[in-house]
Amino acid sequence: MAYLPMRLLSIVIVMLFLIVCQDPAKARDWTEILAAARGQTVYFNGWGGSEVINRYISWAAEQAGQRYGVTVKHVKVADIGDVVSRILAEKSGGRTSGGSVDLMWINGENFHAMKNNGLLLPSYTQLFPNYPLVDTENKVSTLFDFTVPVDNQESPWGMAQLVFLYDSEIVTDPPADMRELLQFSQNNKGRFTYPAPPDFYGTTFIKQALLELTTDRELLYTPVNSARFEAVTAPLWEFLDSLHPHLWRSGKAHPKSAPEMKRLLADREIFISLSFNPAEASNAIATGELPPSIRTYVHDGGTIGNTHFLAIPFNSSAAEGAMVVANFLLSPEAQARKSDPAIWGDPTVLALAKLSPEQRSLFEAIPLGAATLNPEELGAVLLEPHASWVAAIEKEWQSRYSK
Repeated sequence: MAYLPMRLLSIVIVMLFLIVCQDPAKARDWTEILAAARGQTVYFNGWGGSEVINRYISWAAEQAGQRYGVTVKHVKVADIGDVVSRILAEKSGGRTSGGSVDLMWINGENFHAMKNNGLLLPSYTQLFPNYPLVDTENKVSTLFDFTVPVDNQESPWGMAQLVFLYDSEIVTDPPADMRELLQFSQNNKGRFTYPAPPDFYGTTFIKQALLELTTDRELLYTPVNSARFEAVTAPLWEFLDSLHPHLWRSGKAHPKSAPEMKRLLADREIFISLSFNPAEASNAIATGELPPSIRTYVHDGGTIGNTHFLAIPFNSSAAEGAMVVANFLLSPEAQARKSDPAIWGDPTVLALAKLSPEQRSLFEAIPLGAATLNPEELGAVLLEPHASWVAAIEKEWQSRYSK
C-alpha cells in the first residue's frame, strides 16, 4: 500500500494546478505566475492609430520575450468597443476559456461595460511586484475609472490630461477658461474648432465645458438622471449655441479626429487646438508635424484628467502572461521610457517619491521639451464625470448639432 501516499500527492498537485489554471489570480506567488507565463502568447488588443505608440508596444513586446519568454502579438484595432462586444459574444456563446483576447487597452465606459457584464478577470493587480509603486494617493483616477471603482481589475498604464495647444506667434494671451475661449472665438472667427462627438477628443472637450459651466458639478459624479439632465446641461448647450457660429467653417463641419486638428493647427487654419497628452506638442514639434512656435496651456480651474489602463478578460488564454506583461509595463524602466516625449510622452502613473534614487534618475533625465508643461504647470486635475453621462451628452449633441 506504499503507493497510496504518492498517488494522493499526485492528485493534490493536479488539483492545485487546475485551480491555478481556472483562476490565475489565485496563484500562490509571483514566481508561480512567472513560471506559468513562460511560453505563452499574449494577444494584446489596443488602438493602433499611432505609430509612436505602436513602436513603444513593439519594444515592450521584445522585452517580454527576452526577459520572461512571453510572446506578445499586438492586435491593432480602431475601436476597443468592438473588442468588448467580441468578448461579450464569446461569453454569451459559452466560451468561458480560450478567449481570443488576453490583454487590452481600455478605460471609461468600456471598463464600465466589461465590469457590469462580468467580462474581467477577478482582482489581480495587487499581486504585481510593481503595483505598490503606483501613485494611488495623489492620482485618484488610478483607483476610479470614470468614477467606477477599479477594484484591482485593470492595471494603470498611463496618465492623460486635457491640454490646449496654441501658436504663440499669433496668440499671446491664451484663454483661461471656457468663457474666455468663447470671447477668443468671437474675436478670431474660424480659428478654433473641436472634433465632433463621439470622437474621444470631441467628447472630452464637451465634458470639460460641462464641468466648467454647470452650476451643480457634483451631480456629474453620479449616474445620469434623466429628470435632471436638462437643467444640469442647460449652460453647456447655451455656451455651444454661442460658440458654434464662430468656429472653423462656421461650426457647420467639425474635424473628424485629433490628427486632423493637428494638421489644421500646423497650417494655421486654426490658432488653438487640444490634446489629451501633455507632451503632444513637443512630440509633434520634434517630428516636424507642428512648428516650433506651438505651446501648451490649461484652464485656470483645471482640466479633465484620467488614467488609461490594461485589462485582462475573464476568459483569457494566457492570463499569467498578460499579468507579467502588465507588471513589466508598470516598471520604472518601462514607465520612464514611455514618459519620454521622444518616444511617446505619456505621463507616468508611478509616484516618484516611492522610487529609489536610481529609478527616479530615469525620469529626471527626460527632456520635456519647450512645449510641455511640468506637473506644477499642469495644475488641478478634474475627475471625469460618471461614465453614464458620456452616451447621454453625445446623443444630445448629435440631436442638436449633427446635420
